[in-house]
This record gives sequence, C-alpha cells and structure tokens, in this order.
Amino acid sequence: MLPVLIFPQFDPVLLRVGPLAIRWYALAYIAGLLIGLWLVRRLVQRRPAVATPDQVSDFLTWATLGVVLGGRLGYVLFYQPTRFLSHPWEILEVWGGGMSFHGGMLGVAVAIVLFCRRQNLSILGVADRIAVAAPVGLFLGRIANFINGELWGREAPDWLPWAMIFPGDLAGNVPRHPSQIYQALMEGVLLFCLMLFLARSEAIRARFGTLTGVFLCGYAVARSTGELFRQPDPFLGFLFAGATMGQLLSLPMFVAGIVLIARARPLAAAA
Repeated sequence: MLPVLIFPQFDPVLLRVGPLAIRWYALAYIAGLLIGLWLVRRLVQRRPAVATPDQVSDFLTWATLGVVLGGRLGYVLFYQPTRFLSHPWEILEVWGGGMSFHGGMLGVAVAIVLFCRRQNLSILGVADRIAVAAPVGLFLGRIANFINGELWGREAPDWLPWAMIFPGDLAGNVPRHPSQIYQALMEGVLLFCLMLFLARSEAIRARFGTLTGVFLCGYAVARSTGELFRQPDPFLGFLFAGATMGQLLSLPMFVAGIVLIARARPLAAAA
C-alpha cells in the first residue's frame, strides 16, 4: 500500500475575538457573495444590458437572505425533516452546520423573481448573469468543507497517491478520496471556466435563459459525478437505485436546465 496523506487538521475557526468566532465556512459565504457582486455588476452592463450596477448592489441583501434561508430550509426538508420536526428550535442553530446547495439555489431563485418583478427587470436576463458568478461561491464552499474536515469521500483504492485519512470516528482510520477537492474543481473551477467562456458571446447573452440552463445542467453533472466519490450522509446512506440524495436532487435541476436551453430565443425574436 502506498503512503497516504494525513488531513492537516485545520482549525475551522479563522479568528476569535472574545466570544465571537469567525469561521472559514462563514468567510466562504461572505467572499462568494462579494466576489459574485463584483462580477455580476460587470456582466449586467454587457449588451444586452439587463440591469444597472446599483440594482445589482441592491440585490445583494436579497441574495444573502435567499442563500441562507433557502440553504437552511433545504437541508431541513431534504436531509433531516424528522429530526427538525421533533426539535424545531434546532432549525435556527445554523452555527451547528447543515446547509443545502439545492435549497440555497431555490432561495436565490425566489429572490431573483421577487426582486426583478419589483424592479421591472428581465428575470431570466438577470438570472443568466448571476449564474455565471455562482461557481465562485461553490468553489469557496467546497474548500471550506475541506478545511472543516467534513463531507469526505468514500474509501480510496490502495494505489491512489492522494488518498487521505480524515479525523473523526465516522471517517475511520482508512484512506479516503478528498472528494471536497474533486467537487471544488468540478463545480467551481471547470463550471466557472465554461460559464465565462459562454458569457463572452453576445449572441448567447441575448438568448435569455441559456446561461441559466447551462449552469443548472453543468452543476447537476458535476455534482452527480462528485457524489460517486463522496461518502453519503450516515443518516441517509444510499437511496433509490443506489443514488445519493445529492444525485436525486440534481435530476430535476438537469431537466429544468434542458428546458431553459431549449426554450431560449434571441432577444430580438422574443420582442
């Protein structure tokens, strides 16, 4: 058996100031939102313009609420509904962990619809620009998962040179795939490069819904592939036909993405 890597035991808390603690996971959320804000402010001005930079800045509060509330409620409903129905006060204990990307995505989708209707903006036009920036937050979130030593992978074969032993009784003293890094590269880096490449085309930007559809399909494929290496949550295990919850939740995302791409029309034709 080849030597394996030992998890470096990062401190999940970046900085402590008295009773307050700034965690890497919270920093990932903040950084993802701020970097996304900067990028979307630039994208909305490209032809065809869909909003002003000031409107994008105003949307930041809506996006933050959508991510946090949707992510938490998604975890409660999709992953451990029985537990939280028995202990509803624990729903508010977000510091104890438990966020769902699929729930956060739905929360942001609701925020986009409400904000755009209030501002009289194109829902799909704005969603397309936000979709380009979304992989940044995904990348940072997966890196935070790795730093926290959570959501580790399945047992790795003996020949894998980057197999890693993670801390904790649940992980066991066995080499595992560092699946957080796999997902950071697929959901974050690769998907971001694809979205940036497509967003360079004015013709694609003018087909409202295309970029959103590509993001949904791309994330669904990346997430489903990453789940092949990630250890399922112990309280869920494998579900229908050996799939994980992450894979099952990605199926409707992929279908919705295909529908959006198929229905997208050039802006002039839509007018």
